[in-house]
Amino acid sequence: MASQRICRRSGIPPSVPFLPPAKRLCCRPGYNPACRQGQRAGGVLCGGPGSAPGGLGKTHNPESLLDIAARRVAEKWPFQRVEERFERIPEPVQRRIVYWSFPRSEKEICMYSSFNSGGDESGTSGENNDETQLPFLRGVTLLEGGWVDNVLQVGFHLSGTVTDTATSSQPEMVCSVSVSFDRCKITAVTCSCGNKDIFYCAHVVALALYRVRKPEQVKLHLPISETLFQMSRDQLQKFVQYLISVHHTEVLPTAQKLADEILSTNSEINQVHGAPDPTAGASVDDENCWHLDEEQVQEQVKLFLSQGGYHGSGKQLNLLFSKVREMLRMRDSNGARMLTLITEQFMADPRLALWRQQGTTMNDKYRQLWDELGALWMCIVLNPHCKTEQKCSWLRELRRWNSVDVCPWEDGNHGNDLPNLTHSLPQGAHESRPHRTVFTRAIEACDLHWQDRHLQHIIASDLYANYCYHDNQDGSLFDTRGWPMWHEHVPTACARVDALRSHGYPREALRLAIAVVNTLRRQQQRQLEHFRRHKKELLHKAITSITNMEGWVGHPLDPIGTLFSTLTETGRGAEEGANTCLDLSVQRLLGEGESYGALAVETALIGLGQQRVMPDGLYAQEKVCRNEEQLLAKLQEVELDDTLVKIFRKQAVFLLESGPYSGLGEIVHRESVPMHTFTRYLFTSLLPHDAELAYKIALRAMRLPVLESTASSGDLSRPHHMVSVVPNRYPRWFTLSHIESQQCELASTMLTAAKGDSCKLETVLESIQKNIHSSSHIFKLAQDAFKIATLMDSLPDITLLKVSLELGLQVMRITLSTLNWRRREMVRWLVTCATEVGVYALDSIMQSWFTLFTPTEATSIVATTVMSNTTIVRLRLDCHQQENLASSARTLALQCAMKDPQNCALSALTLCEKDHIAFETAYQIVLDAAVAGMSYTQLFTIARYMEHRGYPMRAYKLATLAMAHLNLSYNQDTHPAINDVLWACALSHSLGKNELAAVIPLVVKSVKCATVLSDILRRCTLTTPGMVSALHSRRNSGKLMSLDKAPLRQLLDATIGAYINTTHSRLTHISPRHYSEFIEFLGKSRETFLMAHDGHIQFTQFIDNLKQIYKGKKKLMMLVRERFG
Repeated sequence: MASQRICRRSGIPPSVPFLPPAKRLCCRPGYNPACRQGQRAGGVLCGGPGSAPGGLGKTHNPESLLDIAARRVAEKWPFQRVEERFERIPEPVQRRIVYWSFPRSEKEICMYSSFNSGGDESGTSGENNDETQLPFLRGVTLLEGGWVDNVLQVGFHLSGTVTDTATSSQPEMVCSVSVSFDRCKITAVTCSCGNKDIFYCAHVVALALYRVRKPEQVKLHLPISETLFQMSRDQLQKFVQYLISVHHTEVLPTAQKLADEILSTNSEINQVHGAPDPTAGASVDDENCWHLDEEQVQEQVKLFLSQGGYHGSGKQLNLLFSKVREMLRMRDSNGARMLTLITEQFMADPRLALWRQQGTTMNDKYRQLWDELGALWMCIVLNPHCKTEQKCSWLRELRRWNSVDVCPWEDGNHGNDLPNLTHSLPQGAHESRPHRTVFTRAIEACDLHWQDRHLQHIIASDLYANYCYHDNQDGSLFDTRGWPMWHEHVPTACARVDALRSHGYPREALRLAIAVVNTLRRQQQRQLEHFRRHKKELLHKAITSITNMEGWVGHPLDPIGTLFSTLTETGRGAEEGANTCLDLSVQRLLGEGESYGALAVETALIGLGQQRVMPDGLYAQEKVCRNEEQLLAKLQEVELDDTLVKIFRKQAVFLLESGPYSGLGEIVHRESVPMHTFTRYLFTSLLPHDAELAYKIALRAMRLPVLESTASSGDLSRPHHMVSVVPNRYPRWFTLSHIESQQCELASTMLTAAKGDSCKLETVLESIQKNIHSSSHIFKLAQDAFKIATLMDSLPDITLLKVSLELGLQVMRITLSTLNWRRREMVRWLVTCATEVGVYALDSIMQSWFTLFTPTEATSIVATTVMSNTTIVRLRLDCHQQENLASSARTLALQCAMKDPQNCALSALTLCEKDHIAFETAYQIVLDAAVAGMSYTQLFTIARYMEHRGYPMRAYKLATLAMAHLNLSYNQDTHPAINDVLWACALSHSLGKNELAAVIPLVVKSVKCATVLSDILRRCTLTTPGMVSALHSRRNSGKLMSLDKAPLRQLLDATIGAYINTTHSRLTHISPRHYSEFIEFLGKSRETFLMAHDGHIQFTQFIDNLKQIYKGKKKLMMLVRERFG
């Protein structure tokens, strides 16, 4: 509640005035003539004679002088000043002042009871998205439903009851509401509903709107002190006693306390003349501002921050920032007050210290909230009408926050060494500051002022011009047309524009914005002229420099976005017929055929085309990309007409010919921000109107200097032989992958547009090969070109197919010596593309396979696919063409087999099956490589292939070569090569005794595993050897081989020896839990021992030796005796 003013009716001015706590000063909009007049208490119209409200078609009598004067006084003067100024105020005058002191516009009431003036957003709690539940709209519903009752105005105090109807979740509730007001502002509210929110509840809204809409139905009384002054002593005593009687339980203790103090001569209450009156209006020292619950603002912001971006808290905080901007537009001092409360909570966020301690950065959405916070403070300190003491107060707060260790830095990661860019402070004034925080710009802006005469003329007059002014110097105040310019650091000038808009000065903001754009256009023209004069010198040196260390796009103050919004919003207002006077007056500052929209588009093109250095840090670089995309999204909403096409052409020429001032100049700095995204928009916009210019600017933009190596320009003359190198990427470009993808998108857009134009396709291809260094992006472009060239609704575009193939070949060269997980996909796609181009393309890639593929890829993918039936059918080849293609594939296969026999021999054999000479050649390559280069696994695989193809002797030969490379130890009884060994022995056994006799020594030498050897031995004794050769020869005797003779005797001895060695090895480290398994192993070994004629004796001796050697293992030996005696 606002403090109550001491009211004195003794007629003698007090010697010691009472000074309540002061509030902030505030300036509010003026009188709204649409307000209705009220009535006196008792039913007499408060406006007096001739002030009755009129309707349509009725004659309106002129407003009385009393009402005019009372209204002006009620808006500007606190009532105490009125009382002090005049010794006696007539009662009718008091009534009219009291009447006009209540707010007369619903706009402010809506602003303080919903997130925006339109009531489109949800409440602060964010829990209910039903618009009808917003406080303002609910208040309107309650008012229109007739639920407001007992409305009474006593002086500057309004009270009443509002009935909240019953719902399914809560019963009917009658709320007692009271509102205090002063100078057309609600200064205090109370409601028995217990609402806890930033904004007014629906009941307060209903009561306030009742007073605004139905003033004639509100009983109006003078302040209670005036009524008491008219009473006699008996009447006053009766009044007090009745009051105590009605409310004795609530007020009796207070009444007795006050009575005791009044009766005490020396009490404090008797030292002050008069007594407080809550209905008597504001004192001279009271601030005049709308009621804002500071505690709830702090609590809500703290709650939203604690949610960490979840539950829509980020959106709610942005809505609070929008509310601050709305207050600023209404020139409401609570805007700065509310932002101060928000900032305090942001600075108190415990996550800041945690992130600083851990060295982590805040998330992107939270970072954007801090940016908006800094931008809002910039707007507030640049208020053109704020008082010096107020600005000093803000500066103290900003410096206090700025000095806190956890205060976020402007670039989001680390400080930068940029100078004071507002140019308003002397050089070095802030050199001691270690970094720039989000508040640094606002602190620097506190030194800016609005007293410059030229600036004041610009924003004050629509007719400010000098048509006789022809000075073309850099500091000219007017351009060649005589229109004013404003020379200031562009972001700072645009911050002024934003401040004017934010504080409710749209006309002034528009005037300054047009002056800034005129300056940009003139500066651009002069830069072009300067470059043309020094072009030869600059190009001869082949150097450039960044003319803007701080770019306008991605700048913390968003200068281009500010200008664009200022111009487009005004233009939209003109189209819709809004602000007619404003539009017609400022229209004088536009040239013939110009419009706000065209000026906004040209401004955006100038800003986006500026050559600027890529900032340091992840967040700052992401902001550059995001800001660029936001501006382009706005541009894409604008429909191009002839005027805009002319602007696009003019700006495209400027960009191409402005040298170091343009991001599309002939030479750009290595660290300048690339223009791919912006140029793609320019290209698509210009293409239908000026294709040559569109391609020229797009081809210029394709470069990416930060990835270019230091190789001389001559090395780039053959781009199809370029190999990607790891570039020096200092400073670190965190958004490089995004930039490369945008470069790829630009190239893809040009390829699509150039379909059917072989000359342009060739030019675009050369640009891609020269400028794009990422294999994945080149591959994507190749795929895109292939899709465009082979659309189903038209015949294939052979030129575009060749471009696609050429890009695919470049990808193959780049990735040939590097690891790429998509390599196999790329190879398959290239073969598909070459197939679409024609048989000559397939033959070409096979002829030059060693520059494109690894031997494995060439045989297993390329040659195999080329010789498949699908390819032959697709190409519709005749027999002669098929044979030529197959011959090339076989030649490729043999070359690959010679280069990499380990991986390509089998594929070569498969591909050469139908050509005897080629097959024999491939087989010989395998034999030559088998001695040293090939592993047993590869040889076994080829051997099995040979057997499958009907070459058992060749399979046998390869199997014996494989066995020579094999070595199986005693414990490798699960080795994957065991099946190959068994197969090789089975093959040898099937071929005959001689072959088996030749392979068994190899087996004995290579295999030491007893179980494998016993398995081979058993298989060899089951059937007669030579079953395959027996089909072709009658020499087979049909007898089983003897175990007492070679070669099986050698195998049997080796098997028994392997069992003995394995047994001793296992007993060395055996544990009790393996005893049963060991006994089973001995049982299998006995079966092998018994295959020999003296096997029983050998096995008994073997067991006896075990008992003797390992007698210490008593339990195990006991198990051995139980089983084997």
